[in-house]
Amino acid sequence: MPVRPTAAYSALLAAALAATALTACGSGSGSSPDTVKVSYKQSTDNSIKVMDTYLAGIKKEFEKKYPGKKVEFVPIKAPDSEYYTKLQQMLRSPRTAPDLVYEDTFLINSDITSGYLAPLDPYLAKWPDWGRFIGTAKAAAKGQDGKTYGVPDGTDTRGLWFDKRVFKQAGLPLNWQPRTWDDILAAARTIKRKVPGVTPLNVYTGKPAGERSTMQGFEMLLYGTGDGTSDPLYDSTAKKWFTAGAGFRDALKFVETVYGEKLGPDVSDALDPNYATTVNSELLPQGKLGIDLDGSWLPQAWLPGSGREWPDWSRQLGLAYMPTQNGQAPGRVSMSGGWTWAVPAKAGNPGLAFDFIRTMQTEANAKKWYIANSGISVRSDVAEDPSYATAQPGITFFTGLVSHTHYRPAYPAYPRVSTAIQEAMEAVTTGDRSVAKAASGYDDTLRDVTGGQVVHP
Repeated sequence: MPVRPTAAYSALLAAALAATALTACGSGSGSSPDTVKVSYKQSTDNSIKVMDTYLAGIKKEFEKKYPGKKVEFVPIKAPDSEYYTKLQQMLRSPRTAPDLVYEDTFLINSDITSGYLAPLDPYLAKWPDWGRFIGTAKAAAKGQDGKTYGVPDGTDTRGLWFDKRVFKQAGLPLNWQPRTWDDILAAARTIKRKVPGVTPLNVYTGKPAGERSTMQGFEMLLYGTGDGTSDPLYDSTAKKWFTAGAGFRDALKFVETVYGEKLGPDVSDALDPNYATTVNSELLPQGKLGIDLDGSWLPQAWLPGSGREWPDWSRQLGLAYMPTQNGQAPGRVSMSGGWTWAVPAKAGNPGLAFDFIRTMQTEANAKKWYIANSGISVRSDVAEDPSYATAQPGITFFTGLVSHTHYRPAYPAYPRVSTAIQEAMEAVTTGDRSVAKAASGYDDTLRDVTGGQVVHP
């Protein structure tokens, strides 16, 4: 019969297990204990090296600070939707799991629930800089178990970019600020009529664009419906997802109008997974897009050293906040997300990985990243630094939207809910379904992915 361990042995065993809980996994990967493997999303635009350049600098600093330690990068070059799939495949096995991964906040709870990530609380408790991070950013990386699984490297906001060159040709005001959705459509119709050869309005749509469709497209519309005081996707009191109500259908109707009236890009272009690269690198710089519903990070593609330098962008492009549907309070809408650095549960060198995070997230390095990435600071010390606020045009505008922003209900079911939204958008974009049928299809999918945990708005 098995020998029962003594109490003293049990205590020693428990202590040993606790000490190695975050380091025991991943030994089968063949990783050197002196090498930290860092995986991140590499831009599909070969000219954009913002992340690569930044990480190369951190690697140099890290290896100097920790003699004998090495950094190995494992970049994943893919559109957003493919990146998430490839990352999850890597996280499933200790043979392929890196030591540090770049996680979108919309997916982190799903990966936490799947057991792919390790909690960072033991490290965070000993890291003074963690107190500098704003509460909403910390919450975005927290699991439903109350533990924290990622360190955010910034946030973002969204609004309307418009081309002053196109607006001048169309006879539209160069200080344009729409008050309603109808104002946006009216401007797009004017551009279509008066400036041939230009795409009047870009609203990301469909499954190929992934979360870009959901956040930049649909949710920027949906969260501007109703009274603006409650989440239109998820009922936090009932802990259930809302089926498609009036606001949901109105948002779909807006998308249907954009593509039905040919105010947007050709459907084949809109459903190209790399269309965002075309928007950033060609259409906007070349003056071929009138209005773009997009994010705060766009200038990273045009900064010195990007390969697609566009020094005049701030003079040629204007910024406007996204209005609510009918101009109702609070009058403007933004969505915020962001990315985090997380340690896989099967990482071979989690302690070394966190040392790399700490190196990235010194005050100086964090500020360097926010400026290079056109990101919004999630550290109070950087946000208060005058050199950050004046680093480039647009930072003050997009930082000002934080007070009006919304965060996605990033629960484990959200990625599948997001996909259902993309399917409904794609259906009305292509004309395969009416708004009513697309909304009904969303409801059917929603019931399936949530196990029937839905409520009618």
